[in-house]
Amino acid sequence: MLPHDPLNIIISGVGGQGNILASDLLSRTFCEQGWHISVGETYGATQRGGSVVSHLRLSRRHAYGPLIPLGEAHILIGFEPLEVLRILREYGHADVRVVMNDRPLPPLEALQGQSAYPSLDALKAAIGGMSRQLVVVPGTRLAQEAGNAQAQNVVMVGAFAGLGWIPLEKGAYLQPIEGLFSGTKLAVNRKAFELGYQAGQRQ
Repeated sequence: MLPHDPLNIIISGVGGQGNILASDLLSRTFCEQGWHISVGETYGATQRGGSVVSHLRLSRRHAYGPLIPLGEAHILIGFEPLEVLRILREYGHADVRVVMNDRPLPPLEALQGQSAYPSLDALKAAIGGMSRQLVVVPGTRLAQEAGNAQAQNVVMVGAFAGLGWIPLEKGAYLQPIEGLFSGTKLAVNRKAFELGYQAGQRQ
């Protein structure tokens, strides 16, 4: 049962954080349930560090257009805190739920001293004030523990699964991971998912 139909999920991050893989894993999971799933991507600057936003729209009834209308996201899975706040301002509303990696990746202008990057506490306060629920996960640290910091996207998929915002069995999310990876990569990504799942369940 979906909590909304259509259910609108946004995955937000910056280039190089693995949005496309995360949206692929989730769309494969939802397809296996027999649900209609539409996926769209929007990009800022194409190089590493530019904004990347994935739109997933789920329905038991029919396929919807791939892009979520402004102000109509139900769930936001965020890989970078400042990007979460930016996307929330466009697509959020008082009832949106957010699960977010806590590792900042300041944009180039902040690194060059041309602008200030807000503190993590300030970002969490702002995001929490704009959402029904905010869950913060140490996604990058857990990915390092799994064996590869780049697997933070899979950690965040696991955290989302563990939160139970969509009532699916854990194995439904693991099946696409086991279909896409093998050998060492499978071991790392399976562990990344498991650590994220446990973090989600602890909330």
